[in-house]
Amino acid sequence: MSTDDRARVWLRRQGAEQIAHLGGNLYAHLCRVSERVAVLGCASDVQAAGLTHAVYGTDGFDLTLLDRADRAVLRDLVGADAEKLVYLYGACDRGRSWRELARTGEVFDRFARQVRTPDETQLRWLVDLSIVNELDSARCSPPPAATGAWAPRRYVWSSATVREARPASHLAGGVRLQPPGPPRVREGWLRCRGCAAAGPARRRRLG
Repeated sequence: MSTDDRARVWLRRQGAEQIAHLGGNLYAHLCRVSERVAVLGCASDVQAAGLTHAVYGTDGFDLTLLDRADRAVLRDLVGADAEKLVYLYGACDRGRSWRELARTGEVFDRFARQVRTPDETQLRWLVDLSIVNELDSARCSPPPAATGAWAPRRYVWSSATVREARPASHLAGGVRLQPPGPPRVREGWLRCRGCAAAGPARRRRLG
């Protein structure tokens, strides 16, 4: 059985199909994110992390499938690098990290209450996963109200994710890209609803 198959079986056993989420249930959302990052050519570790990215809960989805004290369970299931990305994604305090992330490369760990500095690969993986997740949530959301919070966020992302964001930008409030940066890395501003500035009621709906 492949890593993907084992992870899907495990998620169903953890009850992910019974947890409500935008677009149906949490399991369906996790599968869509994983499949989309695969289409974009992301590494197998990102695909595995996409499938399990909400296991420890996230800053936008406060339900957990596994206690962080049991990280070895997920590490054995998807591998050390994928599990590390899942932890980083779940731990990321979006309100304290995203606005300056492209400049500082720092992620505030809301679990450990400390700043982490991922390497370039981890940072790109985190941002690619985050954008694909937000776009899936946006596609599955009701049309946004005429008024509400808008949050500019600066990202470092891969070329494939830039191409993914452009046609869907109207769903996320619009994407304005800066000129390309170094190879394989881009900086931009993603304007999206449903972020930290939009309030906890909205944030809990997003994975």
